[in-house]
This record gives sequence, C-alpha cells and structure tokens, in this order.
Amino acid sequence: MSSNLPQFIYKQVASNSTSTTISKTLNDLHTNLNQIFTSLLSKVQLNSILLTNVQLVAGSNQFPHTLGKKLTGWSIVRQRASSSIYDAQDTQSNPQTYLTLVSSANVTVDILVF
Repeated sequence: MSSNLPQFIYKQVASNSTSTTISKTLNDLHTNLNQIFTSLLSKVQLNSILLTNVQLVAGSNQFPHTLGKKLTGWSIVRQRASSSIYDAQDTQSNPQTYLTLVSSANVTVDILVF
C-alpha cells in the first residue's frame, strides 16, 4: 500500500541500572505506537483519492478511478442534485482502472474512491 505518511521508525532504547524504568516505559510506548500505526495504515480508506466534479448522466457511467489498483469502495461526498446512484462493479470488465456508476438523473458529484 502506498501512503504519504512517513514510516514509523522503531528504535529500542538501551537501559542501564539507573534508567531501567524510563527505558522500559519508552520501549513500551514505541511498541504501542507501532501497533497503532500499523493498524491505521492497513485501512484501505486511508489510501483514497477524491474525484471532484464528476458529471454523471442518467444511465451507466464509466470513468477511470485513478487508484492504480482494484477499487475496494467508493462514497459520494458531495452531490449537487437529486439522483439515485449505485455501482455496477460486479460486471466491470476492468476494475483495476474503471468505476461504473449508474445514475437515475444527470448530476455532478464528488466521489471518494479507495
């Protein structure tokens, strides 16, 4: 998964007799943060693209989703007119490249793809 976030660098803190509690606390914190970041970065929604001003016509609409991978999901984040919209990805012949949406009316939308 590509991400614009910097990689978390885990460094073990050495301990000696006077700093054992501090080094153990820091090491536990590093371990916990690493687990949190790993869990967050595994969410496909974080690797998303916002497609703005996509013009849908009544009927089937096919357009590139620009993810460079198979589409996992999509969400309309802004819809400028009333329309019922659903996808036809199950019959999409090239899900690596295109998203197919079916709209009940002409409408301009912003779509978050992931």
